Amino acid sequence: MTNIVVSTRKPAFSPLRLDSRSVAWKAGAVILGSLLLALSSYIEVPMVPVPVTMQTFAVTLVGALYGWRFGALTIAAWLVEGAAGFPVLAGGAAGVQHFVGPTGGYLFSFPVVGAVVGWLAERGWNGNRVMLAFAAMLIGNLLCLVLGTAWLAVMIGAEKAITFGFLPFVVGGLLKSALGAAMLKLFSTYRAEPRDPRA
Repeated sequence: MTNIVVSTRKPAFSPLRLDSRSVAWKAGAVILGSLLLALSSYIEVPMVPVPVTMQTFAVTLVGALYGWRFGALTIAAWLVEGAAGFPVLAGGAAGVQHFVGPTGGYLFSFPVVGAVVGWLAERGWNGNRVMLAFAAMLIGNLLCLVLGTAWLAVMIGAEKAITFGFLPFVVGGLLKSALGAAMLKLFSTYRAEPRDPRA
């Protein structure tokens, strides 16, 4: 007789444990995450055709902290808010026109980026291993740039898309990846500290 063992391996890292939370807790997390994403959109350096914002920093951080499922869901909810007319996109912009213009590729890439970074974080690419956390954040930023530039290339051509939609954002992507990894490290250190039972 052969025994078949089915693996129920859980993610190695799920800091907020959203899978085991109540519906109200999950809803609150989605609202809070979309608020963070909206606030990051207001930190902007105007550029043409695509502005520099802290959106990718927030997108990768939400993915890493929420996990791939709830990270992607939260980011998608934020994009729906923007499409519905709420001023939550770059610089307080809103409306469906931003999803078909030069920034469309970057916007559509965000849920994918959050899911990829969240998936990596759940498998150890997180604040417990800061270099892997940096690599996960960097992969997310590069994925956003590649998908966004590909969309932009259809509109203005590959050469211009790379010149205006990719190269100016590389250094910022590196810096935001380092900042994201540092935030994950701080978060994991905070969670690892023993609490005083008298508190």
